[in-house]
Amino acid sequence: MSFACLPISRVMLSSPGDASQLRLSHAELPPPAAGEIRVRHTAIGVNYVDIYHRDGLYPLPVWPSPLGVEAAGWVEALGPGVSHLHIGQRVAYAGPPVGSYSSARNLPAWLALPLPDAVADAAAASLLLRGITAHMLFTRVYRLQAGDTLLVHAAAGGLGLVLTQWAKTLGARVIGTVSSAAKAALARRYGLDHAVLRHEGNFADAVLTLTDGQGVDYAIDGIGGDTLAATLGVVRPYGMVASVGQVAGDPGPLPLSLLGPARSVALARPGVFRYLSDPARYQEGGLATLAQLAGGLTLPVDSEFALADAAQAHRRLQSGQSAGAILLRPDSQP
Repeated sequence: MSFACLPISRVMLSSPGDASQLRLSHAELPPPAAGEIRVRHTAIGVNYVDIYHRDGLYPLPVWPSPLGVEAAGWVEALGPGVSHLHIGQRVAYAGPPVGSYSSARNLPAWLALPLPDAVADAAAASLLLRGITAHMLFTRVYRLQAGDTLLVHAAAGGLGLVLTQWAKTLGARVIGTVSSAAKAALARRYGLDHAVLRHEGNFADAVLTLTDGQGVDYAIDGIGGDTLAATLGVVRPYGMVASVGQVAGDPGPLPLSLLGPARSVALARPGVFRYLSDPARYQEGGLATLAQLAGGLTLPVDSEFALADAAQAHRRLQSGQSAGAILLRPDSQP
């Protein structure tokens, strides 16, 4: 079946820079090629990786470039050879190629995960990438088990809340660092066992006190900067630290002496995009996330913005004041 080109709206980035570089533009979307589908977006997730793409920390392959790695919507057209999906079907996807900041787009059909009736578009758009990240962190980087103690930095952020809920389903005890009493209360509502306020002193001392000086089994750090080195000191011998972001900046070179032999700590730098590049892993993580959603995994929506206001969404995320998901809502017409 053939389809005409479709006028769409999309957010484009002409070169690396701050949020003011984001521009809404219009384009003609060609029919989906063989093995592709066209998805009409209803909800678009805003993630910190979008900021890393925007400012050039994670380079994009071409300029100017679209932005965005996560969305939900419905199948509007099928390319040749696609038979496992149907027009009108609700789907979500996460990962490269970038381009989810758009009213509609073409993408490889294998990326589209059919959504159960019980999973809303907004939930899928805000949780899929974070859920697959949690699956990677808890099954491939370190197999979290009942009785383990987990430390999550920025526990009231989007990823932090997902990690906390997922870890609790596995029977783990979760300690989280937060920036305010309000965020501590929010994180506790989503299952956090112990909240450590970062502005009230050395978080490392608090974590060691909570673990009777033994340290946690596993720590997940999305803050970076000086936080990563400090985190290495609160993990038990032969425990694991996963560095998954650097909101506070690049931690710089770390001497091996921070890992051991006295501490005997392992450090991982896992990339979820590398994880998603394998279709089998992507399906496994995506289906596990949808199962968690069906079981009650949820995320508060901090704010929603029109597609044309993507720059405001980025500023909100970078402000450090958001708690939960930030979504873009495309108009029904470009």
